[in-house]
Amino acid sequence: MKDLTGLYFPVIIFSGEFHTRQMDNGPKIAIGIMDRQVGVSGRLDGAFHGDGFGRISGGFSAKTSGGTITLYDEDNQTIARSPSIRLRSGSDSTFTLSHVTIGISFHWERTENQTFHGDIVLRSRDDGTMAVINEISLEDYLRSVISSEIRSTAPLELLKTHAIMSRSWLLSALDRKRDAGKRSATAAGAAASEDEVVRWYEQEDHDIYDVCADDHCQRYQGITKIASGDTETAIRETAGTVITYRNKVCDARYYKACGGITENFATAWDDREIPYLTGISDASVTYQPVRTEEEAIGWILSKPEAYCNTDDTDLLSKLLPDFDRETKDFFRWKVEYTREELEEILLEKSGFDFGTLIGITPLRRGPSGRISRLKVAGSKRTVIVGKELEIRRWLSRSHLQSSAFIVTAKGNPRGGVERFIFHGAGWGHGVGLCQIGAAVMASKGFDAGQILTHYFPGVELRRLY
Repeated sequence: MKDLTGLYFPVIIFSGEFHTRQMDNGPKIAIGIMDRQVGVSGRLDGAFHGDGFGRISGGFSAKTSGGTITLYDEDNQTIARSPSIRLRSGSDSTFTLSHVTIGISFHWERTENQTFHGDIVLRSRDDGTMAVINEISLEDYLRSVISSEIRSTAPLELLKTHAIMSRSWLLSALDRKRDAGKRSATAAGAAASEDEVVRWYEQEDHDIYDVCADDHCQRYQGITKIASGDTETAIRETAGTVITYRNKVCDARYYKACGGITENFATAWDDREIPYLTGISDASVTYQPVRTEEEAIGWILSKPEAYCNTDDTDLLSKLLPDFDRETKDFFRWKVEYTREELEEILLEKSGFDFGTLIGITPLRRGPSGRISRLKVAGSKRTVIVGKELEIRRWLSRSHLQSSAFIVTAKGNPRGGVERFIFHGAGWGHGVGLCQIGAAVMASKGFDAGQILTHYFPGVELRRLY
């Protein structure tokens, strides 16, 4: 990729269009680190200053009751009481939060202590809980995002790719949020009734901060995973650079592994076409999109040549965080349930009692084989569910790795169904950039520009600030 420094005049996005203007380190954004909490604790290292009560440092805790947050110091002495408390950080100050949940509802969910730069804001909610919000500049935010999504030992061109992509996603998300207003996640659903549930999730439901810190938006797990070297180089060499389409910053979506073909935007989200978020072959050869159930069976049961079809353990260890490496079968996978076990999962995750489960039938697929409409039939009721993530959520105690699957029902001697066997492809929604595929491309000598234009066809690189 060409050196981006000075390649484009400095611009800033405003209501989707570009305007010349200088910026230092990008806009300041608000990230929801923890939410719906009744109590939090942590440590303030360095000088923090609270509005109305001055300097504070050391251990702290906070509890909420009746819409009021009470902040305590390490000696359990009350420091402040207010519906909203802001602690402004000094230049070298950091704060640590205890027991932050990551991978929420996914198979690798866990808690860890995380350390952050920037200001910390505690805000109460009407339900008696509170949110913990970090306010920081966009470029500093990206340092954490890239180090949380992939390891700093990943190839430099992949780190550059991720910096440009994550910056683009964030700026586009902020612009969409301004345009669309604050919608709830449920309001994004196209249909919800006793016979059909079609739901997808966007970041617009984050009402009191810009984005969350988990996989629902982008991973943002603090500064402890930021290593010296290539991550800093990638941020510096791509500073302010984004991908654009028709003079607008791109909604640059990404995930772990496509399974050989990427997916259309509408399979996972609302019913509209986005030209740069469309199915493409993740390989040096071209594959035809999946169109029928017969083609889905053939595709998912095969292991075609693809960038993300790799067993290069050295590359994967340089790319994936420890908890991601626990998932070994990301290109092709298999999950098996007894009928009774799947009935329990469906009741727990959907809220519907299907009775005796009779069959699971794909009704609509995208080009990668991912299902956007699925019929679940039981002795008591039949429901159609979509879209991609909701299907995955219904069929697992966490989430299935993707909705690109075929289902085989194994019968018992009495003529009923005994087991359901799922064979699947890929890991994630499949829309946009395939992280593992992009890593393989980088290891083969592709530069960031080539990787981005492969996964986001028709885009251009622009520098905003």
